[in-house]
Amino acid sequence: MSTVRPPRQIRTGTTQTGARKAGSKTPRSRSREFALQALYQVQVGGNDVAAVDAFTRELAGFHKADPDHYMALLEGCAQHSAALDVLITPLLDRRMLEISPVEHAIMWIGAYELQHCVDVPWRVAINECVELAKEFGGTDGHKYINAVLNGLAAQLRPQEVQADREAGLARG
Repeated sequence: MSTVRPPRQIRTGTTQTGARKAGSKTPRSRSREFALQALYQVQVGGNDVAAVDAFTRELAGFHKADPDHYMALLEGCAQHSAALDVLITPLLDRRMLEISPVEHAIMWIGAYELQHCVDVPWRVAINECVELAKEFGGTDGHKYINAVLNGLAAQLRPQEVQADREAGLARG
């Protein structure tokens, strides 16, 4: 009986699912991952932000993350979750309760960055959230995240989006 080996995976910066490999992640990308994990604990477990922060900082690999960006995302999303939901909800085609907690937290991160992190270009904020959804979300969740955050970018950063559209760089 012969065994059939799977095809050799080509070494690129992405996994078979399309998510970035760990070695190609920036400190800010890692900070978004840790913020997502922490926000999930806050959202689903109802855990205190300070306790979740202390726990998250002890996780393997946290030292490779940008701690300032992580903290801005964790505290900002937790403190402004209701306001972020007000921004996001009109762009949904279903009730917020029908959105998975992981994808909900990813949308918080994207909305927060679009609104409060003007040093992060709008396309980068969306792309980073799409990457999070590919790695942690449902099968096609990244497509939904992309659509919602593109709509939000047009509202929160109209000049930046318009300038990219005029230059032929807009997504969507």
